Amino acid sequence: MIYFQIFLAFFIPGILGYGGGPASIPLIENEVVDRYEWMSVKEFSEVLAMGNALPGPIATKMAGYIGYVEGGVLGAAVGIFATVAPSLILMIGLLGLLMKFKDSSRVKRLTIVVRPVIAVLLGIMTYDFFFSSYGGVGMMQTILIGGISFVLMEKMKVHPAYVIAGALVYGALVLA
Repeated sequence: MIYFQIFLAFFIPGILGYGGGPASIPLIENEVVDRYEWMSVKEFSEVLAMGNALPGPIATKMAGYIGYVEGGVLGAAVGIFATVAPSLILMIGLLGLLMKFKDSSRVKRLTIVVRPVIAVLLGIMTYDFFFSSYGGVGMMQTILIGGISFVLMEKMKVHPAYVIAGALVYGALVLA
């Protein structure tokens, strides 16, 4: 029964909390503190502070921790799944709808229009990252890291995860 309660405690705020994790925090508090009485307001505020201090989405971190406290490892898994389930269900539904009408001329036009928009957004993001990097570590370091990354990924076909890890190590050792 506890796993079903953990699921409901995080699934309902996930559905009703329009705006992501910060918008669903009061709803999670209502479930955890008022409805199921798993925590006091003070304990919940400490979990919220911990969730804000760590990287990543707040609601999933809180769901993992509270689920773990109440139901162990399985409770943590149930809490995290319940937090992401509303978005997952919606994405699967929309993907199913898109696949159903994939031969439609309107859907084809939509994908033709969306691709350049995504390319432009990625280009703008790359431009912003380049100049923020240039301002932070200097032109030579930026060109060196960018050039080596390009050669590794495009010419030597090294997986991007290894290139990113290598750049992180380089930054920690050389640029710190």
